[in-house]
Amino acid sequence: MNIIVYGSMAYDRIMDYPGYFSDHILPEKIHVLNVCFTVNSMIEKFGGTAGNIAYALSLLGEKPIILATIGRDYHRYFEWLTKNKIAYEDIAIIEEELTACAYIITDRADNQITGFNPGAMKYHSYFNFDKLNPKESIAIIAPGNLGEMMKYSTICKTRSIDYIFDPGQSLPMWDSQDLIQCIEGSKIMISNDYELELIISKTGLDRKKLLQRTNTIITTLGELGSRVYTQDCEIDIPAIKPKEVVDPTGAGDAYRAGLIKGLIQSRNIEQSAQMGSVCASFAIECNGTQEYHFSQIEFEERL
Repeated sequence: MNIIVYGSMAYDRIMDYPGYFSDHILPEKIHVLNVCFTVNSMIEKFGGTAGNIAYALSLLGEKPIILATIGRDYHRYFEWLTKNKIAYEDIAIIEEELTACAYIITDRADNQITGFNPGAMKYHSYFNFDKLNPKESIAIIAPGNLGEMMKYSTICKTRSIDYIFDPGQSLPMWDSQDLIQCIEGSKIMISNDYELELIISKTGLDRKKLLQRTNTIITTLGELGSRVYTQDCEIDIPAIKPKEVVDPTGAGDAYRAGLIKGLIQSRNIEQSAQMGSVCASFAIECNGTQEYHFSQIEFEERL
């Protein structure tokens, strides 16, 4: 099965804040917000939605096709992909830009504040879809360049390729009509619970009306698991308890990879979402979004 992963390639700079953001943000002063958080440490990891999803898929034995852009500082990332046997031939190198970079601060309650410099992500990637058999292909369109997300969703619809639409962190930049256009015709729309409310607010469409445009809505709920909505039913998927909670960053991308693995194995949506939950549980046991490992036996035991 061809798995197309569109999204960002980024270096993540992850910082740990020893307190709680809420102790320093006054609701009545939110309109003049000016805060500084002194962090304990900072580590740099490989990240980006496309990189994270592809990494998890590689652990699951798949060979995803990454559609993305990367900057002139690509060498370390390509060495990492090579080490993990992940192809990078379809990643476009933008020599005049640096690779996108996310600055992520996590507090003691696992709340996160992220700053993101798109860098090379502002440019376009290219891929020849003519070489794919639509019946043997699935795509995920994750947060990246908005123009690219629209382009690839249109291509998937035109070529009858099933795709998962995952607007995620890009949601603040969307206007309602473009967002609806990308949701329309998707096999699955996935987001966390906050993002779903933002989608409903931006589009003016409630969950029932959204389900007239996408087959399935999946909402991730952190430690509470996830929820699957279809026109016929609503299914609660429990979270899988990890050995320890170290860092939640990247758990959502791991979930998406597990979900895709289930779908291409022709499992039903509940079973596929359960596989997503298992994959996410491994991700939160490590710092960084591409630091965890598991064998097929370990995955099946936890499933």
